[in-house]
Amino acid sequence: MRVRPVAAAFLSLAFFSVPASHSAESPYKGQERRPIKALSEQEVEDLLAGNGMGFAKAAELNRYPGPLHVLESASRLDLTEAQQAGAQQLREDMKREAVPLGRQIIERERELDARFAAQGIDEGALAASLAEIGRLTGALRFVHLKAHLKMREILTPHQIALYDRLRGYSSPGSPSGAGGHPGH
Repeated sequence: MRVRPVAAAFLSLAFFSVPASHSAESPYKGQERRPIKALSEQEVEDLLAGNGMGFAKAAELNRYPGPLHVLESASRLDLTEAQQAGAQQLREDMKREAVPLGRQIIERERELDARFAAQGIDEGALAASLAEIGRLTGALRFVHLKAHLKMREILTPHQIALYDRLRGYSSPGSPSGAGGHPGH
């Protein structure tokens, strides 16, 4: 019976002997020097460029190709000239809408950061700021998802199935595309 108290004492010594630096160091270390704390340099670049940033995964991973990746695989998908032109137009339309939204998100994040830095924010201002950032982020996500919806209308079921395989999404249990989808 003495084994249990001894084991407990040993385990507590092992637990408390862990250096404090392991538990005190934050994974955010160094990020306090960012101009906008909540956004990495890459995130700012992506927002300014109108990049997808994973906003369209619900579409992309459910058989709704995106215009950029369709254009990158145009020859392997055997796109017609009309399909290529349609994909290019979707990409341009998406960027035209996404870039201004990205700029607005960056500015709202910059303002939020500045208010925290100045220690001049209360719950009401925080709620309003986050509601606006959320609205803009939702609008940006809509722009990207809408492009995927429209891209699917341009491609044939065979091209969608091929796109999925080229992107590595197909698996034995996934739809083959043989039955098509509405409108095709």
